[in-house]
Amino acid sequence: MMRKFVLGALGLFFTGSVPAQQQTVPQAAMEKIYEAVKTPYKYGLVVLPPGKEKKVDCPTVYRSGNTWYMTYLVFNGQGYETWLAGSKDLLHWKTLGVQLSFTKTGWDASQKAGYNALVDTRWGGSYALQKYKGKYWMSYFGGSTAGYEPEPLSIGMAYTAQKPVKAVKWQRLPAPVLSADDPDVRWWENRKKLFKSYVIEDKARNTGYRFIMYYNAVGDSLTDNKKTRWYERIGMAVSDDLVHWKRYLRNPVVHHPEGITGDPMIQKIGNIWVLFYFGAFWKDRPGAFNRFACSYDLIHWTDWNGEDLIHSSMDFDRKYAHKSFVLKYKGVVYHFYCAVDEKENRGIAVATSVDKGKSRLHFEK
Repeated sequence: MMRKFVLGALGLFFTGSVPAQQQTVPQAAMEKIYEAVKTPYKYGLVVLPPGKEKKVDCPTVYRSGNTWYMTYLVFNGQGYETWLAGSKDLLHWKTLGVQLSFTKTGWDASQKAGYNALVDTRWGGSYALQKYKGKYWMSYFGGSTAGYEPEPLSIGMAYTAQKPVKAVKWQRLPAPVLSADDPDVRWWENRKKLFKSYVIEDKARNTGYRFIMYYNAVGDSLTDNKKTRWYERIGMAVSDDLVHWKRYLRNPVVHHPEGITGDPMIQKIGNIWVLFYFGAFWKDRPGAFNRFACSYDLIHWTDWNGEDLIHSSMDFDRKYAHKSFVLKYKGVVYHFYCAVDEKENRGIAVATSVDKGKSRLHFEK
């Protein structure tokens, strides 16, 4: 059992100064982060698939005015499209429509899986989308081949000048900004599948650049080792304009010896950056589950070695409970995640730090 810490002590701890050379976050600080972000109460499903043959995945949540919005993915057999929902209370959501849809042509014709960029990273902050050059931005992974995540998958950028409080049509850059065919592709992403990306602004320019993209991809330098060939790991790219990106570091920043380490999402709690991610198919760890790592500089990450933040425990997430978006609002932590039951139904669920009751939504029987 982890030790308990009061929130008052958390505030004092997290706002202290950090030695310039400190790259590892101490275990005591990691335990306090865990206490600050844990959500032991599962409210249940909040977004269901819009049809029996469709699946819902990968939430990104932001706020505008008095309304919360969720960008999420819908898979319909052909591929991924990006949808939008709205809510007044973070528990009850209404579908607003499609934001990135299939097109007849293009490198991304059959796959457009989007994630809003520049969400306020302050823990308990506004969670508003920040503009750059008068536009809102979204990174997405795309591909032209129909099916469930077929290669190749590359990362693109989309933008809109309209406030995304309805399902507006986002404009897309004409070509990917990162792909497995780039000259600087790393060993851990050389299998032609780049997945979720999460873009933040780093005002301190720890990397020397204004923007950082964290993303997970498939790859391995051991071409004949089928056991490790399709592992996913999280690495970094950097940019000063959100259009031109280049890899940062030779190796991934968060990864594990076996299985998937994926779907990064970032918050800053005091002076500690927290990277929420999911793990799956690790050695001696079946299923999928949500965890976190911490950093003082956005470059060097210390992995949490304690209990999962979210794992399978209910009928609606019996097979997988993974892919985080975590926020704090009015003293309550909300942990949105993708829930998959034993019949492969897939939707968005939420767990909270205080008991909010139970959702009345259920997968179709």
